[in-house]
Amino acid sequence: MSNPLIVSTELRPAALNVGGFLITVLASHGDAGGYEIFHQAGAEGKGPGPHFHPWDESFYVLRGELHCGVGDREAVAQVGTLVHVPGGATHWFRFGEGGGEVLAITSKGNASSMFADYDKGVNWEAPDREELIALAARHGQVVLR
Repeated sequence: MSNPLIVSTELRPAALNVGGFLITVLASHGDAGGYEIFHQAGAEGKGPGPHFHPWDESFYVLRGELHCGVGDREAVAQVGTLVHVPGGATHWFRFGEGGGEVLAITSKGNASSMFADYDKGVNWEAPDREELIALAARHGQVVLR
């Protein structure tokens, strides 16, 4: 059972650098029980390449545009758009012109620990692709291409 949680801007943890965009863990699995909540922000062109993982993931666009693909569907999601990615579905996204922000929600509680490992374990200035793929695999994520 989870406990009540109020995360004001003053209490937010520091944002994590994941591939050149910033992810703030607003609620981890330990905080919320069966899901996690993140604020994600990035400059134009930033975002993860094609990958998949066992947990569901949803993005709600707060600012800018999100160019994204889920399976064989592609879209440019505008402010106010929700994109849901079922667990196991290949997906990717890139922030559009001027950058953007999304609220992301995941199920099954593994994303926050993976993002923390990406932040501390990957040199994003010159990432080692094999190291990145191995780190992702430790968390059940498969990086493609």
